[in-house]
Amino acid sequence: MRKLAIILLILTGGFLNSCSENDNDNDIIVSLTAVEKEDLLRLREEEKLARDVYLFSYEQYGLSIFTNIAASEQSHMDKVLTLLNTYKIADPVLAEKGVFNDPVLQQLYDDLTAQVLISLVEALKVGATIEDLDIKDIEDFENRTDKPDILSAYDKLKCGSRNHMRSYYSQLINNSVTYTAQFISSNELIEIINNSNEKCGN
Repeated sequence: MRKLAIILLILTGGFLNSCSENDNDNDIIVSLTAVEKEDLLRLREEEKLARDVYLFSYEQYGLSIFTNIAASEQSHMDKVLTLLNTYKIADPVLAEKGVFNDPVLQQLYDDLTAQVLISLVEALKVGATIEDLDIKDIEDFENRTDKPDILSAYDKLKCGSRNHMRSYYSQLINNSVTYTAQFISSNELIEIINNSNEKCGN
């Protein structure tokens, strides 16, 4: 009887240890490189910049394109936040509209909103400029990671930015203005505007 009790105790202990090890495996988070982390933090605030500038543009001109794309940018912000939470990275975004942790993005916001105030056409150019920058940055970020979940998110965000670019470009054409690429290549811009809107997934 005593031997049976000892055997049961050993088996039970082994089972508990096995469960504990499996539980710990589930808690393991793949670590990011410093560059991957920096890119996610930059993108989170860059999507906020797009949202905040478009909301500012809507306040000036009341054109629905600005609020529609601002809502999409909020969705982009949420996607990046999900990644930050997954990798246990503190969110850099400040609640106040138009305020940023990144001084480069803060200056860019100030410059772009000043341009928005010039005219509706300039506000539309600002929209195209932001999407141009987003696409280029995401392409750079894609080359600096091999994480499937991050690459999947980048792909969806870049798809959304291409759609936004098409919308702003179309509005500019309607105002007899042509947008010239500043960050992506001219060929890439032509390819984007010559294709229809894409379904980018969730």
